[in-house]
Amino acid sequence: MWATFRHELAHMRGRILGWGLGLALMAAYFSSVFSSFEAQMAQLRQAMAYFPQQLFEFFGLDLATLTPYRFLDVKFFSLMPIILGIFAMGAGAGMLAGDEEKGLLDLILAHPVSRKSLFFGKALAFLTALILIIALMWTGFAVGMDRASLKVTPAQMIGPLVSIFAMVVLFWAIGLLLSMVLPSRRMAASGVALLAVASFFVKGMAELDPDLKGIAKLSPFTYYQGGEAAFGLNVGWIVGLLVPAAAFALLAWWRFEKRDIRVAGEGGWALALPARLRPARRRPAEARPAV
Repeated sequence: MWATFRHELAHMRGRILGWGLGLALMAAYFSSVFSSFEAQMAQLRQAMAYFPQQLFEFFGLDLATLTPYRFLDVKFFSLMPIILGIFAMGAGAGMLAGDEEKGLLDLILAHPVSRKSLFFGKALAFLTALILIIALMWTGFAVGMDRASLKVTPAQMIGPLVSIFAMVVLFWAIGLLLSMVLPSRRMAASGVALLAVASFFVKGMAELDPDLKGIAKLSPFTYYQGGEAAFGLNVGWIVGLLVPAAAFALLAWWRFEKRDIRVAGEGGWALALPARLRPARRRPAEARPAV
């Protein structure tokens, strides 16, 4: 397992640096530009009053209690599960199905390596990569943060990043499970992306329509704290996101142990038609002797 872990983590170093440094720069920029908002908060509220109130209710933003940090929460943390989730969804859907569709997985398993060690080695490599990316993001906050304006410390910023980690791991696990059930990696990635976007909008629409509160309880975004975790992390919500993620990952492992490995290419859903309705197969013509 550890050999698989080291190989996979080394293979992901480009994505770790690309996503990590990109998000670190974004975090440094957003955490620094809000330092001027405290002196201009009255003008900002007046300018935002011209926008539809429903737009701010969608993100749970109250203009009466608007602070630079709360605005940072809406502009950065509320969208980060979707942005970083793109990386996680693709990584989950392609963790095993990617090598399978390239025709590499059956060759790897032909060596003395078990499916269990391959699965958990790759999974541990992804989790390590995700932690490194989030650590780089935290570094960006620590460097660019204006503590006087945001009224938070770098240590407090760990809470929102833990909340992001739990959400992203859940999307990764769903994508991994779908890749073991659906015929192709592309279908699995599309399925989890559709689920994530739908969950995001259901949570936002529930802020506008109280009748949707019941449906919104099924959305993982309901249990995502975002920037509010800086002032008190809801451990119950973190566990509520990580436990289903672990369950989905274990189901994906069970499915990987039981299913056959395709030699190459994407799979397909075969229709279970009766024998009399199946198209007849043509037999190859018998070879004729050369004249």
